[in-house]
Amino acid sequence: MTGATSALTRLKSAQKSAKGVSLYSRFVNRPAGRYLAAGAYRLGLTPDQVTLVSAAFSFAAVAVAALAAPTWNAGAVVWLGLAVGFAFDSADGQLARLRGGGSAAGEWLDHVVDCAKITALHTAVLITFYRHPGHFGTAADGWLLVPLGFQLAAVVTFFGGLLTEQLKPKTAPGGGAAPSTARAVALLPVDHGVFCLVFLLLGGGTAFRWAYSALAAAAALFLVAFLTKWFRELSALRR
Repeated sequence: MTGATSALTRLKSAQKSAKGVSLYSRFVNRPAGRYLAAGAYRLGLTPDQVTLVSAAFSFAAVAVAALAAPTWNAGAVVWLGLAVGFAFDSADGQLARLRGGGSAAGEWLDHVVDCAKITALHTAVLITFYRHPGHFGTAADGWLLVPLGFQLAAVVTFFGGLLTEQLKPKTAPGGGAAPSTARAVALLPVDHGVFCLVFLLLGGGTAFRWAYSALAAAAALFLVAFLTKWFRELSALRR
């Protein structure tokens, strides 16, 4: 237990900046990931192994979303698997920093798993809309475009943010203005942890459909805002 307590203490002083992070990730997912990272450190796990644990929980949840009947219990299982997987997704990076830094291969694995998870999750929603049109009220084929559009927005946002981070000059950690609470609240609709919560409504049929569609609309609006912001930032570098 002493090793885990020591690891927690060290992790608290080795956190990434909270700038541009939603309230859920800042106050729920990162703290949960910190405890998981400390436990993984005590067990002698590597960051890559933690990434694979994250993938196992996430893709098990995806399989349930796609293949199980859309009941309240199934929705709870999907949410739990996704939420735990998301927490382990935070833990792998924290464990890497605790161990003195990650590797290029580890970062690659983390991003590949994240991209596959995003793509697979919206594909699972498309499948369940198609398999259970009566439950969700998706008999009209147009509703099948919603998960496809959501998937497009999510993948482009993920790739665009990742590429922007690589192209911008590296800045020294720490310093700068304190993270904005208003921005943290505004980012909640596009936080993966908040998205996971919508699956608790899976048994509600149309309630899930409308909640999912609302988040899809938010993802599309934020995509436009993010792309505009990133393009302006990168354009300014040339000047």
